[in-house]
Order: sequence, then C-alpha cells, then structure tokens
Amino acid sequence: MNNLKNSDVSQRFFIEAEMYTQYIIARVVSQYKDRYKVITSNGEFLAQVSGKFRNETNDLLQYPAVGDYVMIEVFDELAIIQKILTRKSLFVRKAAGDKGKTQAIVANIDVVFLCMSLNQNYNLNRMERYLSIAWDSGATPVIVLTKSDLCDNIENICCEVESISCYSDIIVLSMFDNDIEQKFKKYFLKNQTCAFIGSSGVGKSTLINKLLGYEACKTSEIGRADKGKHTTTGRQLFSCPLGGCVIDTAGMREMGIENANISKAFNEIEELSKECKFRNCTHTNEPFCAVLKAIETGQLEERRLHSYKKLENEISYNGLSSRQIEVKKCERMFKEVGGLKNARKFAKNQRKR
Repeated sequence: MNNLKNSDVSQRFFIEAEMYTQYIIARVVSQYKDRYKVITSNGEFLAQVSGKFRNETNDLLQYPAVGDYVMIEVFDELAIIQKILTRKSLFVRKAAGDKGKTQAIVANIDVVFLCMSLNQNYNLNRMERYLSIAWDSGATPVIVLTKSDLCDNIENICCEVESISCYSDIIVLSMFDNDIEQKFKKYFLKNQTCAFIGSSGVGKSTLINKLLGYEACKTSEIGRADKGKHTTTGRQLFSCPLGGCVIDTAGMREMGIENANISKAFNEIEELSKECKFRNCTHTNEPFCAVLKAIETGQLEERRLHSYKKLENEISYNGLSSRQIEVKKCERMFKEVGGLKNARKFAKNQRKR
C-alpha cells in the first residue's frame, strides 16, 4: 500500500477531516515503538505524535494504533500526528509493564476473522473468549476454522462451534483449498477493513498471503506437537486485491479480556438469568435458578456456564492490583459464609472452641 485512495476511506472520516483543514488526512499502517508509518494520497511517511499531543494525552488508549485515521502535518520526510479521528471500532490489550493500563491494538475494523485451527489448537472456550472481545470492539466477527485437512470429525465440530457462534458466519478451510478467495470475497468490500486474530500458528499470515496474492507476511512451518510457530510480531495494514484493506496481527497472547461483551457472546445465559428468582443469582446453588435448571434438562451445556463465569470473573479483575485481585478471589471463595471478613470471624470462633 503506497498511497491512500479516496475509495479506501469511508465518507464519515472525510467529513470529520474537514474540521481540520490545516492538516492532511492519513492512515496508520504500521507501528514501531513510538514511531508510525502512515499513508496519505501523496504516499508514505514516517510519523510521530506531536509534543502537544504527548503532553495532553495520559491514556495509552488515546495514542494511535494501526488502522487509525489521523490528521498530520508533513515536514520534509517526517509527519507529525496532531489528531486521531473518531474510531468506529477498537481492539485493546493490557499494556506491558503498566499495571491496570490498556493500549489500542488495531482500530476501525469492520470485520474481524476469529481464527482457530482444527488440530490441537481447537478449543471452544477460547473461541467464546474471542467472540466476547470481538462483539465489544464494534466489529462484526466471522469464525474461521483452519487446517480442516487435519480434522476427522468436521461435521461434529461445526455443530459445536455453531452452537456458540451467536449467529456469526463460519468459514471452514484448508490451505490446500483452491477457492479461498471466493470464501472471503463478500467480506472485502469498498471502504471495508478486515483483521485476522487468533492464536499463534493457526495460519493467519499464510491465509493473508493467499488473499493478497504475494508473500507480505512471514510464515513458518508447523512445529512440534502439531503446533504452528508464532511468526508475526507486530501489526500491519495491507491493501487487498479483493477490495478494502486487511490487517495481520500477532498471536492472541497479546490480547486479554480487558474489554469484552459477554452479554452478546453468552446471550442464552443472559436471557435465562432473567427467569432466576433472585436478581443477583450467581447460578451456583441458589434455589429456583433458571440457568441451573436449564443444565439439568439439557437445554444448556455445563461447560458453557463455566466458560461464562470464568470470563465474567476475569473482567471483574480489570484495573485491580494483584493484592486486590487476591482479596476478590477470596471473597468469591467464602461467599457462602458472608464473605472473607465473616470467614475470618468464623475461623477465629472455631479456634476458640
């Protein structure tokens, strides 16, 4: 991608850009620590945020990310980023070395392909996590099951994935398929930006190379124990021949559950919860719990509830120190006796006896 074409930019960003006529609209296509590569209608530039931007910005989420549309000033070969245009979607992760802080990973994604390979990487709990993050981001998730040639029970697995998909599209493929472009064509439209997210080694980079028609992303051979090797270490945006743009990302190890929409990803549990007798029902051992009843009757899978609770607990730990997290865990453990404080009192009374 050498320049930003009018056809690559949604009208909403052009309208907002008209508020800053003294600057030029650009898009961030890659990031290198505190430097960025941006593209404009006149080509590519190396860029950095302005001193004013840095002084006025305390939140890492407000710094540019790959996919952001920004307003810049160009001085010789260096561009200065003055403003980030309003994002339509955002993926975030926990910032390295900064407890409780998050930073933007990729922005302005229309469709996110959630990739999982059908070998030892296959894990329904992981896909539920991906869906929770995707629905919160504002992008439309599409489930991509790769390496189908390594799977002997594709029909059963597709049924399992469909049961947790929240009506998301599901694409099943092998890198040996000859119709990969056709399977993805309808998602790569004018002004659309797509991103591939998943664990290391599931074939994201190989898949993107096939869609682009050239080797833009590095790939590695499958490693030991049928596991793919992690290759991508950053994020980069490419123009796709099918239409729009595509972003390759590093392995999902970079993305935690800092932001997630479990209400959407676990809609059936949320709906069942409304029928519980108690408004604050934890679906553990309360009487007249509609969720537990659904498990007893086979309407709901117990694994599904465990996954829901795990993500719910993980979200509640966001922004807490390690000490606060431990206290919160203890509170949950001793909830039946009225919390950690009452548990300590109970233990003290037992010792006196």
